[in-house]
Amino acid sequence: MNSFIEELKWRGLFADMMPGTDEQLNKEVTTAYIGFDPTADSLHIGSLIQIKILAHFQQHGHKPIALVGGATGMIGDPSGKSAERNLLDEETLLHYVDCLKNQLSQFLNFDGDGANKAELVNNYDWMKNISFLDFAKNVGKNITVNYMMAKDSVKKRFSGEAGAEGMSFTEFTYQLIQGYDFLHLYQNNNVKLQMGGSDQWGNITTGTELIRRKAQGEAFALTVPLITKADGSKFGKSESGENYWLDKKKTSPYKFYQFWLNATDADAERFIKFYTFLGKEEIEALIEEHKTAPHERKLQKKLAEEVTVWVHGREEYEKALKASEILFGRSTAEDLVSLDEEIFLEVFDGVPQKEVAKADVLGINIIDLLSEKSGFLKSKSEAQREIKGNSISVNKQKINDTFTANESDLIDGKFLLLQKGKKSYFIIKVQ
Repeated sequence: MNSFIEELKWRGLFADMMPGTDEQLNKEVTTAYIGFDPTADSLHIGSLIQIKILAHFQQHGHKPIALVGGATGMIGDPSGKSAERNLLDEETLLHYVDCLKNQLSQFLNFDGDGANKAELVNNYDWMKNISFLDFAKNVGKNITVNYMMAKDSVKKRFSGEAGAEGMSFTEFTYQLIQGYDFLHLYQNNNVKLQMGGSDQWGNITTGTELIRRKAQGEAFALTVPLITKADGSKFGKSESGENYWLDKKKTSPYKFYQFWLNATDADAERFIKFYTFLGKEEIEALIEEHKTAPHERKLQKKLAEEVTVWVHGREEYEKALKASEILFGRSTAEDLVSLDEEIFLEVFDGVPQKEVAKADVLGINIIDLLSEKSGFLKSKSEAQREIKGNSISVNKQKINDTFTANESDLIDGKFLLLQKGKKSYFIIKVQ
């Protein structure tokens, strides 16, 4: 079996492929593509598997093409959807396309002159000048309505399954347009394979059928499973339904790191195969090591490290790690003071805050600061009692009744973190 397919199989990333795909990959350096619809100005972690498949494909000596769907993005893929999404105006869409091109370029090797150098393409470039009549005559006549209706993505919408609301003609044409992409790339870029999630099987095979009928050629399909958590719930969103984005301006590296760090044992064992480039022996050794001491969460830590470094780089990973360790007391006051405002507030998200004038914070007796000035504790007597019991910390450091804060204690020059016991926090924002 081809080494690329073997890689996907041991990692649990193989769903299906057309007959002959294995032989094609063994025969020659093969060009394959995966499409990414520009529905936002960043990809999110739901796209990481597709990116990783292209990266593995390139590492095994083949040529990957990432297609950004400037044209298909105007319509919207009906696969897995129960309702039609809102269409974007052209200016917004083209902005999203540029953002995704820049993002994808960090994950694949576009340099050099090797046969497997990666490429980026935009289907709007070849679709924008095709008239509706030309498309209907030259493409539409090659695929029957019966063939299109037989696809699962279409059948579910027409049958009203899972709250489906039917399908517009616009969405119905999606599989034809995606099929035409495959035909165009087959004829112009020597693309012989399209890859994607298992929900894309119908769209991909429409392309192979169009190539067979229109160009008398042979092309192939390969799909990977749709990723869910081990308990069957949806992967890739927070409890509030927010996406975890690959752009650090939309999801900070700290939050991104925390997502992977908080994986369950069952998920971490799957995800470390899915989302890292670690070899089989190293992963198996990590899994066994984790089973002997699961409380140490070595699997989650390695998973979080590998994926964060891959997406955001080593420096951002180190910052995220430092921020995480602050919560668990494995850090110094200097580590805390060195945090910037954004990371500090994310680490202590939900902690009560109060703005206090600088003159009422710096140089003030700690008893007054804890009680009257901040309102963290109800009274001076409570403050004295808690300090005497050694339960009060400032910036994660235990203090006594002689402590006074100075400028160097301020986090990012404006915050002071008060703490009672292990879990009761309070933030003073200095004005």
